[in-house]
Amino acid sequence: MFIETEGTPNPATLKFLPGRDVMGGRGTADFTHSAETEGRSPLAARIFGVGEVARVFLGNDFVTVTKTEDADWQALRPRVLSAIMEHYLSGLPAMEGEEAAAEDEDFAPEDGEIVAQIKELLDTRVRPAVAGDGGDIVFRGFREGVVKLHLQGACSGCPSSRATLKHGVENMLRHYVPEVQRVEQVDA
Repeated sequence: MFIETEGTPNPATLKFLPGRDVMGGRGTADFTHSAETEGRSPLAARIFGVGEVARVFLGNDFVTVTKTEDADWQALRPRVLSAIMEHYLSGLPAMEGEEAAAEDEDFAPEDGEIVAQIKELLDTRVRPAVAGDGGDIVFRGFREGVVKLHLQGACSGCPSSRATLKHGVENMLRHYVPEVQRVEQVDA
């Protein structure tokens, strides 16, 4: 098995491409602590088990791993590669059981058409680019002209994420959806 590794805009995060499905079109999963993986993700648990891992994000066909502040990628990268390879050789799934339900989205029912436009733009224009960098962007709400988005994977904690949201996503949404006034980043 050959696993490719790519850098991301976040220097603390690497993207691992195992050459096969990770989430298999079932969305994404973001883990910030090893305890969150218990009973949910054998793959993420195995990666946290190598130590010096601060976050594991599972995408459709990739895994992004964020190292702890003191960790060195030169030493950590081979251990993560080994953990991913061992996981796939074990035959276990990346996720166990049903996916957790998405958190409730906050928007007024009368804004449903606007929200549909926002989600369509995010899904077709933003999420593919963000996934290319090893992350994801999730819609969380729309109230009084403010779109609330949650960044995951390599995008979470990335030094350029605020600029991406303000200059990229916000400008694009404001251009296509006049009701959008600004975009805010929210945690979970």
